[in-house]
Amino acid sequence: MLTPEKQTLWSSIAAWKTHLVFWLGAIFVGLATVALTLGSEQASALFKQFHRDYLLYSFILTPLSLTLLAWVTIRFFPGAERSGVPQVKAALHLSLKQTDKPLIGLRVIFGKLLLSMGGILSGASVGLGGPAIHIGASLMAYFGRFANFAPHYLEKGLILAGSSAGFAAIFSAPLAGIVFAIEEMGRSLEEKTSGLILTAVIFAGATALIIQGQYVYFSNDSVSLPWGTAWLIIPICGVFTGFIGGLFSLILLKGGRLLESISLLSPLKIAFIGGVIIALLNYFTDGSTAGTGYEETKAYLMNPDSMSMEYPFMRILANLATFFVGIPAGIFVPSLSVGAGLGANLAEILPLAPVSVVILLGMTGYFAGMLQSPLTSFVIIMEMTNSHDLLLPMMATAFIANGTSKLICPTALYQGLTQHYLTNTLNEKK
Repeated sequence: MLTPEKQTLWSSIAAWKTHLVFWLGAIFVGLATVALTLGSEQASALFKQFHRDYLLYSFILTPLSLTLLAWVTIRFFPGAERSGVPQVKAALHLSLKQTDKPLIGLRVIFGKLLLSMGGILSGASVGLGGPAIHIGASLMAYFGRFANFAPHYLEKGLILAGSSAGFAAIFSAPLAGIVFAIEEMGRSLEEKTSGLILTAVIFAGATALIIQGQYVYFSNDSVSLPWGTAWLIIPICGVFTGFIGGLFSLILLKGGRLLESISLLSPLKIAFIGGVIIALLNYFTDGSTAGTGYEETKAYLMNPDSMSMEYPFMRILANLATFFVGIPAGIFVPSLSVGAGLGANLAEILPLAPVSVVILLGMTGYFAGMLQSPLTSFVIIMEMTNSHDLLLPMMATAFIANGTSKLICPTALYQGLTQHYLTNTLNEKK
């Protein structure tokens, strides 16, 4: 029997072991995210070079290579397909003993790393947010197994920590990672309550702003929305971007079920058709709908006139086609370029506010409308663009966009996709 002193020592060692696994896991998540980012940048540069130098590259290699990548995903990396967020959310609901096909693990890590870069090299619209979240959860779960952690840590805490770490690392937004873990992955905040809180914050903050103006310690007037008629752009932008975001989610949810119900369309046939559509979009946009969309978002923020008005709609089509191809690919980063484009278009049609402000509100609104995660949307845009002066307009836009999106698509995107994984997994066990 252990003495009290030895019990205290053993408890201390166990506590340090827990902390060490979390710390090491987080470091490896960061390293994997860096590898994913650098590899994707190289793949994107290669694609643009091939697309520029060889006209037939997209029309021949894009459909064929995406079909091949879809086959490799199905055959060797099941569970690594598409975003990865629904798989992680399903893993949080299911015990690891409830599925014979792991939704997270080492195989998923390699599949996400290699096939995401392959998708970018092929010209698909591939975001890195979802893959980073999936890789982060898988790495943390692996460290938990290696350390022989109890199921409580392995199946809940480590997965949640890894997914939020991956999100924070890929966007360099630690606060957004925390909010994402609470709002999207954990869904700890009851939706009606969070809406009431958000509304109270918006109205109280707006009231104080009207009476005493902006009160900050360090002023930065580079991006601000002066009180007055310029604020009319907030509800307009919220409704517009929320409608487009909700429609996008509805097409993903309904379209996937529709394609599965058509017996003549096998997954590889769908992948080939999607590849042809992607090749056409790349041709008509000179390759700007390929890759993550990071450069296009940056172009909007630096020089909105450099992008065409049809770009955001072309990018939406590319995102849809890539999703139905079925290769590992996220939708977070491409959605930012879509939101930026929608904001730029709106600013040109209704010049009520500075273009840069409307672009940021467009990014916030479309992100909130697509995912129905308003807290995550305005926090991540604020952190990524350092636009703290727009906190209240962003919050209001996200809230309006979220409500509009729910009218179009009552089921949140990842909630619907997660339910699909849960249903399929439990049916396989019967």
